[in-house]
Amino acid sequence: MTDLAHPEFVPDASLSREEMEALQYEVAETAIFEDAFDFDAESVRAEATDEEQTHLPTGDETPTTDESPVVVGVDQAFIDDLAVSALVASRDGEVVERVHAAVETEIPYIPGLLSFREGTAILRAFEKLTVSPDLAVVDGSGRIHFRQAGIATHIGVMLDLPTVGVAKNLLCGELRDPPQGHMDAGERVPVVANSRVSAPDGTVIGYALQSRQYPNPEKRHINPLYVSSGHRVSAETTADLVWQLCAGYKLPEPTRRADAYADDVKETVDT
Repeated sequence: MTDLAHPEFVPDASLSREEMEALQYEVAETAIFEDAFDFDAESVRAEATDEEQTHLPTGDETPTTDESPVVVGVDQAFIDDLAVSALVASRDGEVVERVHAAVETEIPYIPGLLSFREGTAILRAFEKLTVSPDLAVVDGSGRIHFRQAGIATHIGVMLDLPTVGVAKNLLCGELRDPPQGHMDAGERVPVVANSRVSAPDGTVIGYALQSRQYPNPEKRHINPLYVSSGHRVSAETTADLVWQLCAGYKLPEPTRRADAYADDVKETVDT
């Protein structure tokens, strides 16, 4: 996968902070925060994750013609200043391809500007992908972002690929009607824009999704994920898709697998 739908949005670490933020506003204006995809959303699912059920194609095999959507998990790891982007593509919960790319970072971590630090490595990894993705699940925020253009939105718009963001912490916005106590697995609460977000106050920009919970959360509990539209997926469908992709763990299978793969390839990357 090599073609960029919007090469003008490729992250440039040499830009000033003001120029980076201005570019993000343009990305957000281009983004589609509603459902605009061709696959059946209900067919996106996570199956058994045992290693013996994982299948990686070899060059001697005939490519599959299965019409089920290909879901790509995207996660990052770091070796000093080297960003290692790991992509794991799955169909019906079965791994069909894994690729990675390592790129030297040029700027430090700055909240809200993650794509300018990590975006180049992610794009390089997508260039190596031979299967055609239908959906990307990115470790990071999408529309839950100060300028509505988190790393999931930035990547999704550049590739014009349906994309969702899955974050462990709430970057901005606030919960509408916060729950009293801890949520049960499967529960969700809208995240709405406030004064820190460029969207009008009260706009639903994502969801707090309880992907997993312990039987007695008052004694031991798991915090929710914060999921949001990256591009061409609505907030509501994002929450549905992430929930469908969970398989008993806190993280959905695509990013959980990408996280594990990123840790594996760190051992093989030359620094």
